[in-house]
Amino acid sequence: MEIRPIFSAMMRSKTGVILIALQIALTLAILANALYVVQDRTSEANRVSGVDDANVFMIAVQDKDTNGLIARQKRDEDSLRAIPGVASVAVTSQMPLSQSGSSTGVQVDPKAQDSQVNAAFYIGSETFVKTLGLKIVEGRDFNASEILEIDNSKAEKTFAKVAIISKELAKTLYPNDASALGKVFYQGVGDPPIEIIGVVETLVSPWGRASWNSNSNGGDSFILPARLVQPYNIYAVRTEPGQRDRVMKDAEKSLLTLMPGRLVAENKSMDQMREERYRSEHTMANGLLIVIGLLLVMTASGIIGLASLWVNQRRKQIGIRRALGARRVDILRYFITENVMICLFGIMLGSGLAIALNRAMMSALELQRLPLIYLAAGATALLFLGVIAVFGPAWRAAQIAPATATRSA
Repeated sequence: MEIRPIFSAMMRSKTGVILIALQIALTLAILANALYVVQDRTSEANRVSGVDDANVFMIAVQDKDTNGLIARQKRDEDSLRAIPGVASVAVTSQMPLSQSGSSTGVQVDPKAQDSQVNAAFYIGSETFVKTLGLKIVEGRDFNASEILEIDNSKAEKTFAKVAIISKELAKTLYPNDASALGKVFYQGVGDPPIEIIGVVETLVSPWGRASWNSNSNGGDSFILPARLVQPYNIYAVRTEPGQRDRVMKDAEKSLLTLMPGRLVAENKSMDQMREERYRSEHTMANGLLIVIGLLLVMTASGIIGLASLWVNQRRKQIGIRRALGARRVDILRYFITENVMICLFGIMLGSGLAIALNRAMMSALELQRLPLIYLAAGATALLFLGVIAVFGPAWRAAQIAPATATRSA
């Protein structure tokens, strides 16, 4: 089949061709970027935290009495450990994916004015790694003798000498070294060095990928061995499998019984914190999937409408071709080829539009450059959709009898 006659026929109906091509172009631009955003946000929401999510929860308490705070922390931990089904307990300054915590700039050059990365830091007792279920891939865990007592209300600062860092932070600080174990890093100019004694596989920050922290994707974290002397305390608790929900209720009762009048500020599982942290990502992904569905339906409707119009307008031409020996499959192929040409034209326009839209979205949504696989997937989907959408009108055109088409002229 020659393309030139089909192209000439299309040029006699330029308005319809241009409108459908533009609709396909716009659909491709939105489709490719929407698919990319859905994948990016879904991947972020499903990222590995490094924590035993299914069995870990946090409970935070606020005390009015400020006397004997460290001793009270230890009593609280003992009380929580005594609950049936509890595997491990640790006091901590913050929890992964809790959306509340602290970060600091770190670097390996003690004289550098600018930090290499803004990393989340956790302050925890010697059972912190065990309680969260973190996997040590290099080095060792903290021992009890390394646990400091840090009282931020005092003028004299206390500095940790050792730390356990995430594998991602190790690569950030020492990208050219096989291992960061035994090396040091600094929290600021003039601060003492902190030796890396252990590396955990993964430890996500309290914010996941923080929008304000453009030089980290949320996996740069480290742990300092210490207890904070303060009336507000967060306890991480890991339970035996299947015991978490019951233990969460018992933990609250236990801490309130131990010291009546205190406030239980939070009592959340890791699953709850993950759901709250990534609620907007799920909402965005679901919304975009609805938009994608509506766009595909509208595009298919436009193709069907234009093809149906052309079939009605060309009944005489179709009849003449049939009278001259054209088979039904020839008529079917004609309309499908015509639609494929329109789709390809729209795809070419849409590819440029998709790239332009991606550049506009890169800073607003923290996206990387649009991978070509999404353009290819969108183009393939639209091409397939175009063929399916035009098949009905084309099939009806192929059924027109030569005599009927001639009489209707």
